[in-house]
Amino acid sequence: MLRWVRGIAVSLRPDAAAGLLLMFAAALALVLDNSPIAWLYDAILTTPVSVQIGTLAIDKPLLLWINDGLMAIFFFLIGLEIKRELIEGRLSSWTQAALPVAAAIGGVLVPAAIYVAINHDNPSGLSGWAIPAATDIAFALGVVALLGNRVPLALKVFLLALAIIDDFGAIAIIAVFYSADLSLTSLAIAVACTAFLVGFNVAGVRRLAPYLLVGVVMWVCVLKSGVHATLAGVVIAFTIPLRMPKRSEPSLLIRLEQALHPWVLFMIMPMFAFANAGVSLAGLSLEALAAPIPLGIMLGLFIGKQVGVFGFAGLAVRFGLCRLPDDVSWLQIYGAALLAGVGFTMSLFIGTLAFSDPEHATAVRLGVLGGSLLSACTGYAVLRFAAAPQASSRPTRRVAEVSDGS
Repeated sequence: MLRWVRGIAVSLRPDAAAGLLLMFAAALALVLDNSPIAWLYDAILTTPVSVQIGTLAIDKPLLLWINDGLMAIFFFLIGLEIKRELIEGRLSSWTQAALPVAAAIGGVLVPAAIYVAINHDNPSGLSGWAIPAATDIAFALGVVALLGNRVPLALKVFLLALAIIDDFGAIAIIAVFYSADLSLTSLAIAVACTAFLVGFNVAGVRRLAPYLLVGVVMWVCVLKSGVHATLAGVVIAFTIPLRMPKRSEPSLLIRLEQALHPWVLFMIMPMFAFANAGVSLAGLSLEALAAPIPLGIMLGLFIGKQVGVFGFAGLAVRFGLCRLPDDVSWLQIYGAALLAGVGFTMSLFIGTLAFSDPEHATAVRLGVLGGSLLSACTGYAVLRFAAAPQASSRPTRRVAEVSDGS
């Protein structure tokens, strides 16, 4: 027993701990929403929170402050990671990016196609087609971290790059398909703020304060514009300077990424999971799980992701666009493809944009939780089985070496 507990403790590197914390937050939400104090859980999330400066007022329930405000910080971090990877990281050259790019394309197209096929006779459910197309970086890397040095470093790099590209696709989907009732005035001010931020970058401004002040104004404008406010975080991130005049000085982008990483992993994402994973299981039946929306999400995540990621990666290698890393087997790529089906935070988030009806929200949560749980368990099992015999002889490497703050 002590040996088992010690093994769990050793495995709790930052990404593993973050994944477990996400699971705990989701489980706590489920327990509370199915307990005698479910009213308290609902009351907390519907608590009105208001901020007013002069005539400008933002009045939203706590749930929407989490989804629109705190998640903007999450997407800001994602934007920082994407910019760094595109300029000088794993996505900066085609030879490095080809395999995860191909896999990510399949990981978006096939799950969406499965969802649409299941919901083609359900017009009210078709707007959820993008829900199973997302991958939760923290959760997937948390599962990998639990395996320790059984997983080759190159496979961790592949999964991280795949998840980052996947998130980039999710951002584009949100911008194009989940924006409505646009306010041209607010958008115009947001565009002007973007121009100011780009100007700061070009002028060599390396202090955070100017970016932060203009960024807050931009977030409010995007919030009022009809475009989802989280996209402001991505745009702001892309204007943060990566390179500094003195090479010995760490860049503003990297400093921000390192500072935000623990806050996002251990506060923002668990808070989002707690606020959005609660679903009443009263009267739950197989018929409810087999309804088009939850079934489409569940099969999209569990079947669509593994078929899309593994299939498109195989095609890319087969046609000579890229090659498999030297110390990675196809079975391990398949395990990573399964873990890509852990949508969780990102899928729940897109679900909140796709459906506002509480009945649909319940269906989304059932599908996301079911598909993510199946993907996490089977992915873990496959990667554990596929562990190379020589892996145990290699020195342990922390996942942080490949996550670089993801």
